[in-house]
Amino acid sequence: MKIGVLKEIKEKENRVALTPEGARTLTQAGHEVLVQRGAGDGSGFPDSGYAAAGAGLVDAKAAWDTELVLKVKEPVAAEYDCLREQLVFTYFHLAGVAPALTDALLAHKTTAVAYETVEDDAGRLPLLAPMSAVAGNMAVTMGNYYLARFNNGKGMLLGRLFRERYGKVVIIGDGVVGRHSARVANGMGTNVYLAGRHPDRLPGLRAEISDDIHFVLSEPENIAAELATADLVIGAVLSRGARAPHVVTEAMVQDMQQGSVIVDVSIDQGGCVETARPTTHGEPVYERHGVIHYCVTNMPGAYPRLSTLALTQATLPYALRLADNGLEALRTDRAFARGVNTHAGHITCRAVAAALQRMDSFSEFT
Repeated sequence: MKIGVLKEIKEKENRVALTPEGARTLTQAGHEVLVQRGAGDGSGFPDSGYAAAGAGLVDAKAAWDTELVLKVKEPVAAEYDCLREQLVFTYFHLAGVAPALTDALLAHKTTAVAYETVEDDAGRLPLLAPMSAVAGNMAVTMGNYYLARFNNGKGMLLGRLFRERYGKVVIIGDGVVGRHSARVANGMGTNVYLAGRHPDRLPGLRAEISDDIHFVLSEPENIAAELATADLVIGAVLSRGARAPHVVTEAMVQDMQQGSVIVDVSIDQGGCVETARPTTHGEPVYERHGVIHYCVTNMPGAYPRLSTLALTQATLPYALRLADNGLEALRTDRAFARGVNTHAGHITCRAVAAALQRMDSFSEFT
């Protein structure tokens, strides 16, 4: 199969979908890999590495003109006309981005295979997990930075001084993002409050992270009470394929202390904070009700070397299966097939169709 690897053009997105070693794996399996020139530069993978791995170096048009396109982020408006009846394997987050992308995918009859909805046999999300882990680790660091007074933050440094813990971090969601955020925050020595819906998970969370974390049952009144005294709030809510629910209301934000910080990691799926709106690495924050909001939609792009290595490790086996077998790789694996969000002019992910109010366009992938 002919495989194209694109250079990302989303603002300050320096990840690439495939490392040179990944390209070598695909070429050795008999596939033709065409890498857009400069695609790996931002991650520290020069063109020479891809050439040595047997890949061809091409322009963007040639990379798009392939049967299987590998990307990191969803196509942006400038790329919509490049789509065609082909396989595109990337993060799409269709429920959280402008519906124009979905319209373009349907118009071109593109088979959109979304990393974030691919499941394994245990129902986990193996291709979303590595970037969720990176974003979870980042969230505390970013929040702590914007708490600095020179950033208009309240001036509280999260951490331990001698034996005393300072600051309060409230993390809403105990999945991959939430657990990684909690581990980083606890390691810094601050006070960690983790909100989840399943109290029975607490022993496992404490064994994984620390006995010092505080568990909060994720109910509106409990969240509101904790946010009122929080320095940093991290939104880590996931609703598979769908828009994230607003578990933090505008009223809750209004009751937070001036100069506090919110990092909404759920922003790719629309955000779990009612006052959140997408931001970029170029302009990462804004203030609402005196609270600093950090809502960058491609957080792991800030650390592209690590992110590219972790992403390729997770996605390469799936990309190889698509290259070897095309659509049959999806038709014979129901867990993998849950990654198909559009196909043959139809939305094939029910959660996406519902979020976009496009159930008339929904059809099961077969």
